[in-house]
Amino acid sequence: MKKSVLIIGPNYFNYLQASEYAFSKLGYNVVTDGYDTPIHPYTSFMKLRYKVSRDKDGLYRKSVNSYNTHIINLFNSTKPSIVFIMNGEILNSETLKYMRRDAKVVVWLYDNLEKLPGSKNHIDYVDKLCCFEQKDVDYYREQGKVAYFLPQACDTATYHPLDIEKDIDISFVGQIYYSPKRRDTINAIVDKFPDKRIVVYGMHQPWYKGIWKWINRENKNVYKNCTISANETNRLYNRSKIVLNIHQEAQKDGANPRTFEIIGSGAYQICDANPYIEMLFKDGEIGVYHNKEELFELIKGGLQNDKSECVNRARKSVLADHSFDSRIKQVLELLELES
Repeated sequence: MKKSVLIIGPNYFNYLQASEYAFSKLGYNVVTDGYDTPIHPYTSFMKLRYKVSRDKDGLYRKSVNSYNTHIINLFNSTKPSIVFIMNGEILNSETLKYMRRDAKVVVWLYDNLEKLPGSKNHIDYVDKLCCFEQKDVDYYREQGKVAYFLPQACDTATYHPLDIEKDIDISFVGQIYYSPKRRDTINAIVDKFPDKRIVVYGMHQPWYKGIWKWINRENKNVYKNCTISANETNRLYNRSKIVLNIHQEAQKDGANPRTFEIIGSGAYQICDANPYIEMLFKDGEIGVYHNKEELFELIKGGLQNDKSECVNRARKSVLADHSFDSRIKQVLELLELES
């Protein structure tokens, strides 16, 4: 009988598809089901209804209950041997316990615990729980519970080199508005390198946070103030001489997905330091900085020197050890371990 897996996760980026592809290559029959946040399904009608609702909590609970019923029905009809959950903040404990009776259930928290309060207690109802941040593993250890460090990964089908001109000096992709650290760092780079072509994608000044500020925002040629798809991101990285990676404030010891995606695309990366990043790239495969002075020097060096050797070494490492294929293999190995 062929092995089977039910993959459940949020409908953003390409993580569900990358996981599905990795399991398929290992011989699994795969069923994938995605959910939306903060309300499911996040259709235009539901988005408007949620926005104007006087009882957002009630609407959210109704959405969660409906989705959990759907998942149990899907589980019963597909009868998977493994349930692989990414984040899973929409799932309740009763659903997890129900599925665990007949399948191995594993959760991969693809964000910080503080951003996923609805997933914090999943560890009590699953076979294995993996965190992409070491401090979250430490949190569970302090509670006497066993979690596993599983960093994020590169979807190699999406992020890969293209034969195109590098016509952008510096680029960045990521949420900016809610991250003072990112805003401050990028603004400093824009001021320091006014003659360079710098392109930044991500919400910098949303219109719904003040229409006048949105209209009069500065550096519109730099801050595109919108998001782009994974395929467009890969193309941007390929066009860039340097790609910045700035982790959000909450991440202290781990790697966000951009770490591996930038490398997978064949671009030279400059990244802020944390213990895991410094351990992983200790031989100069990427530029790692601790302060703005180091950052500026790395940018100057990246623009003036050929970094192809560094890029090739970094990419070889990612393809070998930090793809979705390798992460899913690690998950399956963990499921074989006795708790």
